[in-house]
Amino acid sequence: MNRIAVLTSGGDAPGMNAAIRAVVRAGSEKEMKMFGVPNGYDGLLAGTFRKLLARDVGGIIQLGGTFLGSSRSEQFRQPAARERALKILRDNSIDALIVIGGNGSQIGAYELSKLGFPVVGIASTIDNDVYGSDITLGVDTATNIALEAIDRLKVTASSHRRAVLVEVMGRECGYLALVCGIAGGAETVVIPEVEMNPDDVTRDILSAYRRGKSHALVVVAEGAAYNASELTKAIYEHPDMAGFTIRTTILGHVQRGGVPSASDRILAARFGVAAIECIAQDIHGVLIGIVNGQIVRTPLADVATRKKELDLSLFQLAKVLAT
Repeated sequence: MNRIAVLTSGGDAPGMNAAIRAVVRAGSEKEMKMFGVPNGYDGLLAGTFRKLLARDVGGIIQLGGTFLGSSRSEQFRQPAARERALKILRDNSIDALIVIGGNGSQIGAYELSKLGFPVVGIASTIDNDVYGSDITLGVDTATNIALEAIDRLKVTASSHRRAVLVEVMGRECGYLALVCGIAGGAETVVIPEVEMNPDDVTRDILSAYRRGKSHALVVVAEGAAYNASELTKAIYEHPDMAGFTIRTTILGHVQRGGVPSASDRILAARFGVAAIECIAQDIHGVLIGIVNGQIVRTPLADVATRKKELDLSLFQLAKVLAT
């Protein structure tokens, strides 16, 4: 395989540029001809390919986002669009495609691989919800960005004797909220995987107040049954609520836009080189991830059909440390 294309798809994640750099340089070292696809699957359907040399990816390792651009392609969900993408790849003599992205992106990669085209995925999303990788590209940076915000919010919360509810991203996965809650010293963490209602949260806040704490911190995953705004409204309506005043902060996309951490840059390098090694060995239809510190290859069929389970021992740890 000599002509290799790479695209980034779905939500951007810190480290995507470092992964593109690793893919291009590892491929160039093997004398492959490398091409970037601007704007994800939409760019692929537009038939847009940009030749990339080793020097073209210089100076991007420290940049957040993706210099190739990304999209959530609705049209690629249609079988006819995927057939058209296959024809475009073949008409442009592309031998293999590397897809950097999260769950939706890897499902698209799987659908394309089912048509017989060689595809290798790289696990990249701050949600950390991709099956086949303990940690995904961008999670470390997003965690540290959220944690810095939490630390700052706790300072002002203590000054004014407040309870602060901080909502973090993660879609339907509570991993980001859980690790931020543990590292940030939260009184309680609200995640989709564990049923909690406003009364539970209120009791935890009141318990912190009665123990003489100067503040209370609640970290809420955006995909929880009650988001931060809903919890705040319910807590204010609680007849027994006393002591702390409540403030709510929704961090939103600020978590995705950060300068990638050293950990994410190194992970991106390992993932990118491993993806090229797969292609060089004619191995495809797999996702590159990391399990127990080792780079692994997981069939895209498993990635597309199996759910990654959250380690709920972390939730128990958060509860113990909040006492």
